[in-house]
Formats: sequence, C-alpha cells, structure tokens
Amino acid sequence: MAPKATFPTKACASLSNAFLFLGGSVLLLLLLSLFWPVLNPIPYFESNLTQPNGADPPDPNFYDDPELTYSVDKPVKNWDEKRSHWLKHHPLLAAGARDRILVVTGSQATPCKNPIGDHLLLRLFKNKLDYCRMHGYDLFYNNAYLHPKMNSYWAKLPVIRAAMIAHPEVEWIWWVDSDAVFTDMEFKLPLGRYKAHNLVVHGWPNMVYEDKDNKSWTGLNAGVFLIRNCQWAMDLIDVWASMGPKSPNYEKWGRVLQKTFKDKPFPLPDDQSSLIYLLFTNKPMWGDKTYLESEYYFQGYWIGLVKMYDNVTKGYTEMEIHAPMLRRRHAEKVSAYYAALREPYVEDAGYESGNVRRPFVTHFTGCQPCNGDHNPLYVGDTCWIEIERALNFADNQVLRKYGFLHPDLLNSSLVAPLPFDYPA
Repeated sequence: MAPKATFPTKACASLSNAFLFLGGSVLLLLLLSLFWPVLNPIPYFESNLTQPNGADPPDPNFYDDPELTYSVDKPVKNWDEKRSHWLKHHPLLAAGARDRILVVTGSQATPCKNPIGDHLLLRLFKNKLDYCRMHGYDLFYNNAYLHPKMNSYWAKLPVIRAAMIAHPEVEWIWWVDSDAVFTDMEFKLPLGRYKAHNLVVHGWPNMVYEDKDNKSWTGLNAGVFLIRNCQWAMDLIDVWASMGPKSPNYEKWGRVLQKTFKDKPFPLPDDQSSLIYLLFTNKPMWGDKTYLESEYYFQGYWIGLVKMYDNVTKGYTEMEIHAPMLRRRHAEKVSAYYAALREPYVEDAGYESGNVRRPFVTHFTGCQPCNGDHNPLYVGDTCWIEIERALNFADNQVLRKYGFLHPDLLNSSLVAPLPFDYPA
C-alpha cells in the first residue's frame, strides 16, 4: 500500500513563502550592489580623510616637537626642512603645493563703534569669501589678538606666523586688510613673475631704496602683501616684529623711524615704515627677495580708483557686445575659462587699470570702517558711500553668474534679473 501523501499545513506554507521572499530580496540586493555603479551615472567620491594619502601618518613631524611654538616670541628654525619633511609624508597635499595660497584677513574681537561698521565688515568679508571661492583659495579670518602686545596694525604678524605653521601645505600666505576690496573678481595673481622672490608688496623701488635723505613712509603699502611660507619669511617676521610693541626698544624705534621718514605723522613705530626701513637698510638680506609691485593694482588707493568704475563697466559691456563668447552664461566653477577668453581684449592695456581693465584691489586706507574715525580729509559719509559702491561693483561680477545685477551701485538691496544673452 502506497504511503499516504501529506501536505504542509497553512502555517508551514506561509513560513516557506516568507523564506522564499527573503531569499529573493537578498539576491536582488546583491545583484543591485554589483550593477549599481553601471546603472547609476553619479560617481561616488571617497573623502580624502579616509584615503591613505589624506590621513595624518603616525611618523613624527614638527608638530610633535614640544619646543615648537606658534608665537612670535620664539624663532622657528629649519622651517624649510620641517615643511619639506611634512609634505613628503602628505603626498596628496604636496601635489600642487607650489601654487597654493591661503588668504588671511581679520578684524577686532569687539563690536564696532561705527553704527554700520559691523555690517561693512560683514560685506567686506563676503567680498573676500567670494573671491576665494571663485579661485579655489582657502580663507582664514581671525578676530583675536594672538599676542597681547601686538595690536592694531601689528596684529597681522602673529596671525601670519601662526598661519604658516598651521598650513605647511600652502606656498603663499596672502594678507589682505579688512578694508581692502577685491574689485576684479576674475584677475588671478601672476605667481610666475614672483618665483625668485619671497615677499610681494605694492610699492615703488625709487621711493624705498633711493632718496635716502627724503624717505617717505608711503613708499609701499603693507596692508596687502603676499609672503612665501619659508624660513626667510619666518626670519623677516621675527625681525619685523622686534620693532613693534612687544619690543623693549619700541619707543626707540619710533624715534629712529620718525627721523628717517620726515612725513611720518605719528611718533610710535608702525608696520609699514618699519618694513621700508628693513628693506633699504639691509637690501641684500630683505630687499633683494622683495618684489615691489607697481605694474597693476595689487592694491590701490581708493580715492583714484572709485572714479574708474563707471568707465570700466562701460568698457566691459562694449567688449561683451562685440564678443558673444564673453557674454555666454556659464557655471561659476568655469569662470576661469571665460576670464582667460577675456584676457586678449584687455591685455593691450597691460596690467594697469584705466578705462579697460578693472582695478584689482581697491584699498580704503584711512577710512576705518569699524571705529568710524576716518581721516578728516574725507568729508562726511564719503568713505561709507564709496565702500558700498566698490562692494556692489565687485558683487555685480559675482551676481552675474547667478543671473542678477545691481542696477545702481548705491543701492545694495536692489537687484534686477538679467535677460538672456545680456548685454547683446
């Protein structure tokens, strides 16, 4: 007699079906994981922090030396070797390091006395942030005194010294005063012309190195400068800072500088006249490695530059009317490509600005936007009006990438959408 057939109970059948469904789901997930890179066109980028070259290897480096200090009170020795060793162990960061720039700027820690000062500082910071984003630069904004005695214009030196140590991956530290405005957002520093130098500052060789009996403390401007991350720069900062308020000879240096620079308006040492003094009294050591830039507005005095904005805007508009590629809409990330396309149209003017090329940096020297105590020669609200115009002149170059424009440089809140193919 054949055995009687048996059938699974309802509960067993349901359990079996569940296992079949679960097994099928797992198989489907495995297949999707195998073929997802093909099906999904968006690539996956692994963070550098999880890659071997992006990690901080356990090998000892200068950061592990308890004697190393970020302060200007103690010199750093063998910095070139220490930095080179660090880069060797961080190959991902070493790639491209020769052209890497860190922009450094800052302001005071306390609120501004000027009722609109904090607003102006915010907009001045935005301007620098915009420029750095468009050119791929990192930006460090500091609002703390890193040395208790080094305040006012001397406060930049401790910050720069600390930034050099904190960023061995950068070749250049670019100090930009808070009252300086980038007014050509396309222009990129011509680093190739500075390859034999360690310091770049706007100035005039004849005013710095000649006329020894008639020196001017305005022979250069120390509010914007580019300094190489190297031992030479470390040494310069040490010597430069030794003339400042942390020095026991501070007042003595004031008398020396005021005797040297007949037009110096105040008795105590300042960073600018101190730098000029170092350059011309020890030219082989400091002057020969300093590039005094005067061929373009590495920084320019605002009084003359703000008058150019209208004519320059008109010139760029005419340029784009006759060159359709220059007015083509594009992503902000590819702005450098279009800046290069524009260059042949402005290169006949050289680096100098005028009716053709925008001034690179407009420096509002003497305006004091935070405390409001501007030079008495500047009448009424002239400083604040012209700072607003400069910021909107620069902002128009940014907003253009987003399809808008300030039609009136004196009305920051007003923007207008741009029609397609503007300004055809």
